[in-house]
Amino acid sequence: MRRRLVTLGIGVAALGVIVAAVLFVLDYLEDPPTASCSAPPTTFGQQIAAFNHAEVAVRYTCEGATQSGTLYLPSGAGPHPAVVWVHGSGEAIRLPLGGVVATLVDAGVAVFSFDKRGVGESQGHCCPGDDGRFNLLSADVQGAVAALASRADLRTNEIGLIGASQAGWIAAKAAAMSGKVAFIALGSATPATAKLTNLYERLARGDEGQLSKEEISRRLASAGPSGFDPLPYWRQLSVPSFWMIGTADDRIPVPESIALLEQLKNEGKPIEFITFTDAGHGLLDTPPSHPDAPRSLVDWVLKRVHV
Repeated sequence: MRRRLVTLGIGVAALGVIVAAVLFVLDYLEDPPTASCSAPPTTFGQQIAAFNHAEVAVRYTCEGATQSGTLYLPSGAGPHPAVVWVHGSGEAIRLPLGGVVATLVDAGVAVFSFDKRGVGESQGHCCPGDDGRFNLLSADVQGAVAALASRADLRTNEIGLIGASQAGWIAAKAAAMSGKVAFIALGSATPATAKLTNLYERLARGDEGQLSKEEISRRLASAGPSGFDPLPYWRQLSVPSFWMIGTADDRIPVPESIALLEQLKNEGKPIEFITFTDAGHGLLDTPPSHPDAPRSLVDWVLKRVHV
């Protein structure tokens, strides 16, 4: 009987190893860490003039999936500075002309926004970032920057990334891979690890009862960082970045995020951040969680480009 139990235990352990190996392979295939898109095949549609801007349909292929989006061009011949919008979590299509997009275009900055991988007219499977995997999403943003850099009417040395929430993880890796990103501006994003941030969100929304901010911070410190870590990518970058954080954000760990940003600043990284008192997540939503946030991002971008 004892031998049978030992044999059964060995069999269960072996099965566990096999299952873990299969899951590892599936994760690798679904979001390969080698994903890259430095020179994507790209096609630009006909430039369509509107009242005070022009629009160009863009299609580019990264890791076997064609991504589709719209490039909003300011009036005038250019060359123009440009930004790529980096999506947050969930399914998301390209941004329409409005809000931050319209403000930037009116000020002379081109904006490119594409349907997220697996959403709208973009191919592939959505949404690996919601499972803490950011390789393909980062490659898609890298490809978007490369596509814009191929246009003569854009300033290749003034292409930046803007975005919100999950974009903080994607933009870091995409910029490190690209080498062509000139600046990054983010709202409601964090440099903390993905799983630690997920834990904060669960605790902040009360999954384990109503906890004080001090108790939440204590539990985060006890858990420690885990999951995707953007810090190594931020440390590779020397480009300026701008962060906007709402002090009442229930999706990202606010004190921990600020501490990490201060740490990066102390290491010599050109980081600026501002906080909006009592503002929640969604500083770049429509409407924003604080009315001054969108304009703050636009003003910061305009100080770093030639329009």
